[in-house]
Amino acid sequence: MQAILQRLEEMYPNPKTALNHETPFELLVATILSAQCTDERVNLITPGLFAQYPDAHALAQASEEDVAELIKTAGLWRSKAKNLVAAAEILVDKYGGELPRTREELEKLPGVGRKTANVILANAFNIPAIAVDTHVFRVANRLGIAQGKTPLEVEKQLMEAIPKEKWADAHHWLIYHGRQVCQARKPKCHICPLSPYCQYYAESTTQSHTTGR
Repeated sequence: MQAILQRLEEMYPNPKTALNHETPFELLVATILSAQCTDERVNLITPGLFAQYPDAHALAQASEEDVAELIKTAGLWRSKAKNLVAAAEILVDKYGGELPRTREELEKLPGVGRKTANVILANAFNIPAIAVDTHVFRVANRLGIAQGKTPLEVEKQLMEAIPKEKWADAHHWLIYHGRQVCQARKPKCHICPLSPYCQYYAESTTQSHTTGR
């Protein structure tokens, strides 16, 4: 585990979320939009959205139709528009327009699940958390540093295996690695610096030798 973390840190220094944002509120909006949508697409949508609705107070006054028009190039845009306005209304009514700083409170906001809450805790407030998206789930299982069938299982195992002060960085390292090297369909094992420690690579190599490939 220590060797894997050291290699990842060397490969991906100064990691941060790819979602452009300047405030916790903007990160919340961008992360909700990122469900079934690429970060690149979200970053094309949010400048116009934030220009119209720069904070929770402004967004809480918006109509779902107006928000939907601004985000319609994102997947699930109708439900996202509904969730964004509803979440903003709760933020204004219950928290004075600011974001709460606990996972439990964040998860009560429409459109916010455990993964989104963890992204906000780690990236907006520097509160240690590991958000498990498809990349983190895949890479952790392939490496063998987690053996989970659900994102929650993987998250709990990673929290046990990784020092708490590295949780947020490790989340980004695994995402970067999943996007650039350990891709879903054709992982680039032949160039991967983690292959000496990787369970997936060891099993693939053994299988190749067994089948004579």
